[in-house]
Order: sequence, then structure tokens, then C-alpha cells
Amino acid sequence: MKKSRVSNAVIRRLPRYYRHLTELQATGVARISSNALGKAMGFTASQIRQDLSCFGEFGQRGYGYNVETLRGEIADILGMNEGHTAVIFGVGNLGRALIGNFNFGKNGVKLLAAFDVDEKIIGTELAGVPIRHPSEARAFLESNHVDVGVITVPKINAKDVARLLVSCGVKGIWNFANTDLDIGDNGNTVVENVHFADSLLALSYMISEE
Repeated sequence: MKKSRVSNAVIRRLPRYYRHLTELQATGVARISSNALGKAMGFTASQIRQDLSCFGEFGQRGYGYNVETLRGEIADILGMNEGHTAVIFGVGNLGRALIGNFNFGKNGVKLLAAFDVDEKIIGTELAGVPIRHPSEARAFLESNHVDVGVITVPKINAKDVARLLVSCGVKGIWNFANTDLDIGDNGNTVVENVHFADSLLALSYMISEE
């Protein structure tokens, strides 16, 4: 399966393909053409074929794509079947919402533990996830295989958490701390910075233009 030199734009579209194919499968659609898939998603058929060709050959001329098969192939490409694990730092409003409402498992990630300084919740569980004190984090990260660190702590603490995750060999950081984390020249850890305001402001621009 080819994965080299794939543009960021293609990577960003893959989860959208996966989500749409999941919806199609749930409604009993067995196969779909690139034209129909593109029309439903606002892409051209050529764009879809070009994106998928980055990873191999999918579909058959005159038949289209088998929905279940293509969905499974994209899940493999996205690493959803690799048993990724995660921990979360910060069990405030956003952290609690992610633990309680975001289905990590459905997205191929097992949430192992959460860390927070609030003595009232340390030692308890939220949605089956044990909550520990941050002083235990390094030992936990060094004794457990953790692929992703989710950061929902205040901005002022985010860099310290990121440094800890990098030093413990965590491969990915999902950062919700409302600041772009710069981990320096470290090629082993990837950071995905999430800014909710960016999406809202983009929407604000578009409705203002209207």
C-alpha cells in the first residue's frame, strides 16, 4: 500500500471519505461509483480517484467501489486497526466532554487514563477511564505503550505536558489548549493543533460575505 509523499490535503479528505462510506453502509448501499460519491461529497470523480490512487488501486471500471471493502481499506490507511492507545491531560469541561461523549474506540483508539490535579476526581473513573494525578504521568507513560497524548489543560500548562509526552516517546499529540505547540526539531512526534475558533471565524467570514 503506497503512503509516501501524500499531501496534507489528501490526508484531510480521507476521514471524510471514511465517514461518508460508513453512512452509506449503514443505509444498505453496497456499491457506488466515483461520480456518485463525488456528487454526494462535493468533489469531482477525478479528485476521488486521484486521492485513492495515492494508496493503491480501488474499484473496477463499470462497477465502481464496493462500499464495505473501500471503507475497510481506508480504515487500514488511517491506522484505525493498529490498536492505538491514548491518555488525556485535563479533565475540565472539555476533557470531560471528550471522555464522556467522544467515541475514541470507534475511531480505533483506546483511552487508557486521564490526568488532572483536582483532588476530588483523582482515583475515580469517568466513562470507565481512571483519573490519576499528573505526578504519576511519567511512570505511567514509561510503563505503558501510549501512542497519543490528548491535551485539554490550560494554555499555560500545555507546553510542559507536550515536553513530557515527547520525552516519553509518545508519537502524536492532539492539542486542544488553544495554542499552537512547537515541540522543536523532533521528527518522532506529530502535533495536531485544534482551534475551535478557526472554524467559527471561517463561518463568520462566509456569512459576512453573503
